[in-house]
Amino acid sequence: MTTSRRELLKLMTAAGAALTASGLLISRTSLSDTRAGGPAGASPFAAQPVAAQALAPIVTPFRTAMPIPPVARPVSVTSTTDTYSIPVTQTTAEIIPGVRTPVLTYGGSFPGPTIKARSGRRVVVKQPNRITTGTSMHLHGAVVDPANDGGPMDLITPGGQRTYTYPNPQVAATLWYHDHAHHMEAEHVYRGMSGFYLISDDNEDALPLPRGTYDVPIVVRDIGLNPDGTLFFDHNFDTRPQILVNGKPQPYFQVAARKYRLRILNGSNQRPFEFRLSDGGEFTQIASDRGLLPAPYTTTTLPLSPAERADIVVDFSRYPVGSSVVLENAYFPEPSNKEILRFDVVRSAYDPSSVPARLATLPPTAAPTQTRNYTLDFDVQTGAGSISGKTWDEQRVDTTVRQGDTEVWEIKNTHPFIPHNFHIHLVDFRILDIDGKPPTPGDAGLKDTVRIGPGETARILVHFDFPYSGRYYYHCHLIDHSSMGMMANLEITR
Repeated sequence: MTTSRRELLKLMTAAGAALTASGLLISRTSLSDTRAGGPAGASPFAAQPVAAQALAPIVTPFRTAMPIPPVARPVSVTSTTDTYSIPVTQTTAEIIPGVRTPVLTYGGSFPGPTIKARSGRRVVVKQPNRITTGTSMHLHGAVVDPANDGGPMDLITPGGQRTYTYPNPQVAATLWYHDHAHHMEAEHVYRGMSGFYLISDDNEDALPLPRGTYDVPIVVRDIGLNPDGTLFFDHNFDTRPQILVNGKPQPYFQVAARKYRLRILNGSNQRPFEFRLSDGGEFTQIASDRGLLPAPYTTTTLPLSPAERADIVVDFSRYPVGSSVVLENAYFPEPSNKEILRFDVVRSAYDPSSVPARLATLPPTAAPTQTRNYTLDFDVQTGAGSISGKTWDEQRVDTTVRQGDTEVWEIKNTHPFIPHNFHIHLVDFRILDIDGKPPTPGDAGLKDTVRIGPGETARILVHFDFPYSGRYYYHCHLIDHSSMGMMANLEITR
């Protein structure tokens, strides 16, 4: 890490300390917050968090095999619809070998089960809430009506149940679902409430990409653990030093000497990553947030802020059987969390897959009707996040757009050292430029989340061409910032 990055990390840590001092820290006791639908004192995590300096030591990397998240099985199937039952439950997970850690989950697994969907085929999720606080499941990246978007105040009360319906009128993409209950979304997601949602379509099926067991979902995130194995939660960036991959600390994954498709999600609350292979080797990015790129992009680095996704193809045939290569983090690479995941090449294998020169055709763009300007603001003294000077208010409409319009949104991160990003519900967008520089080919596809570093300005082209109107949201997806008010309301009118 360079000196400037060390100073930046110190400043980010100081920002977290300021949040704690301000009283805006969401500790374990906040799970009983009545604003999220839970009775006071009902939280299963009612004890106060242990001091940050008492965190458990980082686990030695590569002691545990990386699991693949379980695939959800429908409880019923018709000619048009797959129906699932995925309750919200409290359980324990063996994050550290031999230690059971209390977690909040979808369907009892950490991370949650992967839902496999098909473009144009309906998915229904029946969701009982079996924990003591209100929840709201948001399918991030979904084209869906407001009633099924999982809004921040559209809660399933403790003991209640609701049904979400997803029509999936969109192209193949790697999406994910997570809790969005306001003031609680950061802690709920941190404690385990997220999972993959993979949409396939005819175009993707026709491509000779790696598939089956060679198509692997990978969620990377960070946590902090108390000495007793319980999760430590606050809003301090530097109290989450342990890196997890599919719920396990810096694991290994045995691969064949052939091509793999890796669907990588940054599932952290706040931590950005910049992924690379330890030998500096190239890999091929084939998709971003909302689907396949127009053409493959060969690169050696993959930056992802929280909630961003990218599909890459790594050809392990260039490594001898018996060798290993490590997926590393080049963003704030402290020795304890530089190494993310070790790939062990254990066998040879037949490989009929390839990456074609053309992957997808992006929809045409239209001339913008207007330009809007936004600022992302964060006060480290009070812990208040805001967009264009306003903290989120569920009663206020912040932006009104007409269905079918195309707009340029210019978003500036005003903070000198804290990174942000920007996510819009329902719609995808194209990145025009960041600080006047065009996006790399890896960011030139359909996006729903854009990285905006300290002091940077991003311009995006947004086309509101989906057949839904009503209330949606836009916010920073460093999800602690959303919890602290860096969110606004979007009204789409016909």
